[in-house]
Amino acid sequence: MVISVGPRVESLSSSGIQSIPKEYVRPKEELTSIGDVFAEEKSVEGPQVPTIDLNDIDSEDPFVREKCREELKKAASDWGVMHVVNHGISDDVIDRVKKAGAAFFELPIEEKEKYANDQASGKIQGYGSKLANNVSGQLEWEDYFFHLIFPEDKRDLSIWPKTPTDYTEATSEYARLLRGLATKIMKVLSLGLGLEEDRLEKEVGGIEELLLQMKINYYPKCPQPELALGVEAHTDVSALTFILHNMVPGLQLFYEGKWVTAKCVPNSIIMHIGDTIEILSNRRYKSILHRGLVNKEKVRISWAVFCEPPKEKIILKPLPEVVSEAEPPLFPPRTFAQHIQHKLFRKSQDAALSKE
Repeated sequence: MVISVGPRVESLSSSGIQSIPKEYVRPKEELTSIGDVFAEEKSVEGPQVPTIDLNDIDSEDPFVREKCREELKKAASDWGVMHVVNHGISDDVIDRVKKAGAAFFELPIEEKEKYANDQASGKIQGYGSKLANNVSGQLEWEDYFFHLIFPEDKRDLSIWPKTPTDYTEATSEYARLLRGLATKIMKVLSLGLGLEEDRLEKEVGGIEELLLQMKINYYPKCPQPELALGVEAHTDVSALTFILHNMVPGLQLFYEGKWVTAKCVPNSIIMHIGDTIEILSNRRYKSILHRGLVNKEKVRISWAVFCEPPKEKIILKPLPEVVSEAEPPLFPPRTFAQHIQHKLFRKSQDAALSKE
C-alpha cells in the first residue's frame, strides 16, 4: 500500500488555486530577489554563465587542445558552472531521455504514486516531494523522481518507471555516456591543479565507486511564482553535476553578489562543480550557490545527475599538492556523509537563528 505524504505540488497546481499555501511562500528577505524568469532570461546585461565548447578537448593539435582546456578550467574556477556544448552525447540519446522522463510525469498521479519513496524509512529512491523537515517548515514548488543510474551493478531497476517502455534503455545509455564525459572533465580539472590526469577521479571513487544519481525535477505552473522557489538556494554536494532541461528557464546562479539567470542554450548540458571538487581543490574550483525559479505559464522539467563519491570510504580534504603555508587548507577532513550532515546542521542552525 502506498502512503501519501500530503498533496503533490502537481495536484496543488492543477486544483485551480489562486494563492499558494503559506509553506511555499519564501521568507521576506528572499522575496525581494525573485523576479520574472522569462524577462530575466532575455536580459543581456551583466555577467552571463559561460558556454564551453568541448569539441577540441582531445584535439591532436596541442595548441588547440590547450586553449579548450584553459577555457574549461577558467569557467570552473571563476563560475563553477557552465553550459557545455559539443559534449559528445548525441541529440538522439538526450531527446530519448527527455521524452521518457516527461512521459513518466504525464502519467496520472495515482500511477506515479506506485513509485513513491518513503523518506521517513530511508527509502529515498523513487517519486517524491520535499517534506517539511527543515526548521522553517519551508517547502519547494516541485515534485521529483530520484534514482541511482550508474554503476549498473548498483542500480535497483525494480523502482525504475516501467512506463514509458523506453525509460530504462534511454536512461541507461545516457548514464554510460555521461560517466565517460565525467572522466574527461575530471582529467582536465586534475591537470589544471598540476596533478596526474587520473588523480581527481581516483579521489572521488574511480570507475567502481563514483555514483551517478539522477533526479528528475518537475516544476508545475505556479499561480504566484513571485512568492515561491522550485529549489531553494544551495550548493551541490557532488563532485560534478550535469543538468538537462526542457528549455524553460529557471536556474539562477549567485555570482558576484547577484542572482544571474542562466540562458537556455540549445544542445547544451549545464555542468556544475560540486562541493566535493571544491574541497579537494581547496576552492581553486568553485561550487556555486544556485536556486530554481518557477513560473505561471510553463511546466519546467530538469534532469540533474549528481556524480557522488562513496559516503564513508573516502576522506574528503584539500589535496596536499594544493595547500601550502600561503594557501592553508580551507576545509577540515570529513567523509562525504559527514559533509552532508555538517551542511544540514548548519542549515538548521541558520533557520533557527533567523526565527529568533
